[in-house]
Amino acid sequence: MYPYDLLPDSSIDIYLYGICMAVGIICCFIFLLWTASYKNFNEKSTDIILLMGVVATAIGILFAMLFQSVYNYIDTGNWSFGSMTFIGGLIGGVGSYLIFYFAYTRLVAPHAKAKWLKNDMNATLADAVPFIPIGITIAHAFGRLGCFFAGCCYGVETDAWYGIKFETTSTTVVPTQLFECIFLVLLTVVMALLYFKFHFNCNFGVYCIAYGVWRFVLEFWRGDNRGTFIGSLSPSQFWCIVMVLLGIAYFFAYKYIFKKYMKHPENQPPVNPKKAKKANSTPDAE
Repeated sequence: MYPYDLLPDSSIDIYLYGICMAVGIICCFIFLLWTASYKNFNEKSTDIILLMGVVATAIGILFAMLFQSVYNYIDTGNWSFGSMTFIGGLIGGVGSYLIFYFAYTRLVAPHAKAKWLKNDMNATLADAVPFIPIGITIAHAFGRLGCFFAGCCYGVETDAWYGIKFETTSTTVVPTQLFECIFLVLLTVVMALLYFKFHFNCNFGVYCIAYGVWRFVLEFWRGDNRGTFIGSLSPSQFWCIVMVLLGIAYFFAYKYIFKKYMKHPENQPPVNPKKAKKANSTPDAE
């Protein structure tokens, strides 16, 4: 609970919230990089998936601020740009990632003459989707820890033993940030076990349904007013319903569509760049 500048005498503003966000994003990409290597993704697959992930993350942060500014306008009639909502960032990040990926694989790579633009991936997005949600929950858990330090996203007033008084509240409130952080850590562990131990490929569906239900319920304990969106639903509750429906639809989409596009690089022999280069340079026998 320290929403203050860590370097007050410096010209650079540094807050624990920002540090937590940065650490979360870094840990997310370290996990994705390690998993891609563990699953035998070749260099091109790893580069494309991670590079698009970096760009999508930046766009997601922009969308997180844009969504919240729209909600602020609906509630107060005034635009304010700066605060963020996670679900808005998730929509912007996932949406932009899909656009970039399909633009590359369907439009750019098939017509590219430059070798570095060719699609030499031994894995598809369908191979990465099963473990990408694990990286998202890792980053999100750190982000909620940052919310705890910043004193935002807090809950309603309470006299219970778990109540906490933040610098931004006048009474003790439910620490919804910590509750969500703990939930995200548990969800990370569950999805990791499903993927690495049981070779489960529908973690995206699990993530959408589990987080959608949890966040919908948690909204009843949120004490920071963010207005209503449709009827008595908060903006997050509306998108949680969309997430749950999307999660259910994903199980069917995986079974009948996405499963067919998986290349399963973990079942392929690892590529040795030196041997491959030597083989390509050896003249054919006549």
